[in-house]
Amino acid sequence: MSTNELRPFSYVVLVLVGRGGAGPHDLVRMARQGRIYSDFAESQWYAEPKRLERLGYLASRKEPGRTRERTHYTLTDKGREALGEWMNEPVRFSRIQMEPAWRLLAADLVGEKAVLQSLRALRDEIADLSARLDVAEAMAHAIPHRERYLLLNHRLSRRIVQAHADWLDEVERELSFRRAGRDARRRSKNP
Repeated sequence: MSTNELRPFSYVVLVLVGRGGAGPHDLVRMARQGRIYSDFAESQWYAEPKRLERLGYLASRKEPGRTRERTHYTLTDKGREALGEWMNEPVRFSRIQMEPAWRLLAADLVGEKAVLQSLRALRDEIADLSARLDVAEAMAHAIPHRERYLLLNHRLSRRIVQAHADWLDEVERELSFRRAGRDARRRSKNP
């Protein structure tokens, strides 16, 4: 197998196609439910299975859909072998794009008040992700052969979401405390 053929996202698609197969619309749905794991563009979920089929890792067939035929992909032997070889590679710590951390580092350039205002929007997304995890956990039983693994992943996701919430609390306390101290010093100098 050529290492140039398969990218990290390729393996994600192969794993999600899994035993029973999946169509691109299924992949998009699964990605939305498990958004904490990755954030790929919807178009990639349609393009990558086609590419993997051309390379021989997936096979496809047409199945009836609600309004038109849908493509359903299944793993080929080559796809299963690729997953086995992937398991022989050591896993590395996930790279995380931490936009909130980059925004905090801009505080000396744009001011702490602007950073706090920007970061507060993260609260709504944290609540949304928590709600999505509630749904995903409730639905895990619908895939019995993966339920245990899904629930383990959901627990990791909850920890990541909670770590963001805890970090945001800390940043707000720290920056608000410093601002309150500066404001108090200014008031004492200018009674």
